[in-house]
Amino acid sequence: MSLQHSPEAFQSLVDTARFQRSRRIPIPDFAYPDGVKIAVNFTLDFDAMLLRRLLNEPWGQKAKGEFGGRTGVWRIMEMFDEEDVKVTLFTPGRICELYPEVLKEVVKNGHELADHMWEHEVYPDPQIEDAHLTRTLAALSAVQGAPITGTRSSHTPGLLKSKGVVYNSFTSAHDMPFYELDKDGANPILQLPFHYALDDAMYFSFGWLDTPNDAQRVMDVDEVFEIWWAAFLQQYKQGGYVNFLLHPFVSGHAMRVDMIQRLIQRMKTLPGVWFPTCDALAQHILTNHPMPEAK
Repeated sequence: MSLQHSPEAFQSLVDTARFQRSRRIPIPDFAYPDGVKIAVNFTLDFDAMLLRRLLNEPWGQKAKGEFGGRTGVWRIMEMFDEEDVKVTLFTPGRICELYPEVLKEVVKNGHELADHMWEHEVYPDPQIEDAHLTRTLAALSAVQGAPITGTRSSHTPGLLKSKGVVYNSFTSAHDMPFYELDKDGANPILQLPFHYALDDAMYFSFGWLDTPNDAQRVMDVDEVFEIWWAAFLQQYKQGGYVNFLLHPFVSGHAMRVDMIQRLIQRMKTLPGVWFPTCDALAQHILTNHPMPEAK
């Protein structure tokens, strides 16, 4: 009997689906502040291709990271400042050593720093994981001048909570913020989900982690503009939520910065559009919509 028709395999799939559903807790009666119809998080994974460096990929790939850290991040952050849109930079701790001047500037302009691992990787050894998270939070909080409250990582939820991290943005399991329990049904943490349809790397990346040539795409910015506007508008009409995941080495190119600016300007033509940092949104939710009590 093939695996796909095996009763045991099917039951395992059902059990997994039930378990995942049970640990993801929706927020009942979710509401934004008065006058707000939708929250739009613009988030940047500012890792400067650290994973590519760890994998020792060819120099051409590493050069993309250099562009992101030296040029791309400045271009895109200048645009966000011009539009008065506050963003969250999910940043590996190592970036504090590689591009400290960037982080100091973005903090000075009112943006948020959040954890993105030490070198873009979570190790299975609990002691190494703890050491890396501790080191990252210390480095980022020293730059921010305040505790780090968020992460985009697969760090252990209990460890995150013990370090004062209250939200994660590392899932596409829902289209609205929700609470997620760990594998033991404990340590709830707020999730601010993103979707890969709003990830710039899905549209503008060539040579993405050794994908074959027929899987590459470098799309026209106007086409991506229409896709992202349609996604935003659908959520706007139902009072939803969108989380754009950008990379400075991808969206920091001039024509893409211009496209994102046009998108923001078009969003601003509608009433009730809120552009908070992830922390600002998380604090609103934690204050007004705490984790529902178990029934």
